[in-house]
Amino acid sequence: MTRGRLITIEGLDGAGKTTLAVRLQSALAGGGRHVRVLREPGGVRAAERVRELVHDPALEIGPRAEALLYAAARAQLVEEAVEPLLGQGLWVVLDRFVDSSMAYQGGGRELGLEAVGAINAFASGGLRPDCTLLLVIPPDVGQARIAARGQPPDRLELEQAGFFARVASAYEALAAQDPERIRRIDATQPPDQVLADSLRALADLV
Repeated sequence: MTRGRLITIEGLDGAGKTTLAVRLQSALAGGGRHVRVLREPGGVRAAERVRELVHDPALEIGPRAEALLYAAARAQLVEEAVEPLLGQGLWVVLDRFVDSSMAYQGGGRELGLEAVGAINAFASGGLRPDCTLLLVIPPDVGQARIAARGQPPDRLELEQAGFFARVASAYEALAAQDPERIRRIDATQPPDQVLADSLRALADLV
């Protein structure tokens, strides 16, 4: 059986990752592929419990503990869901993966890309996406979109502008290091155009 493909979607909060994941699933399934959408942190029961912890604004979690919690959730998701699905030939669209930890904890929390990369290489078993769609949006636009949802912000969404600026810079550094895998998409465009650009970016896989 041919192994499935892993497509990850990355970007700042408010970039439209979840919206794109759902629409991408429909578009790819329309081509006769079996596609599953999963999210990080989460996707399986144990990882969803970790999600509750890291998103809870009432909790104080140190940067290193935060990085390890995300890595633990990722390890469980890969072992319990992602690898089995890929092994069955399914395509997996994953809302966030290792690059999120690199950007948010490595860049935003200033733990360093090398240290966070080492933790997550172990957590993911070295699993690499076939393609990563990086939804690029100015941090202030992302924050405005989050505010417009009218929902209580989670622990990370409460961070200051400097934090999100560091995250954005880290994403750009990652894209510059691995331009073949990480494909930048202008997320300020309407959702239809974001989907169209994303499908074009995936053309060599599809």
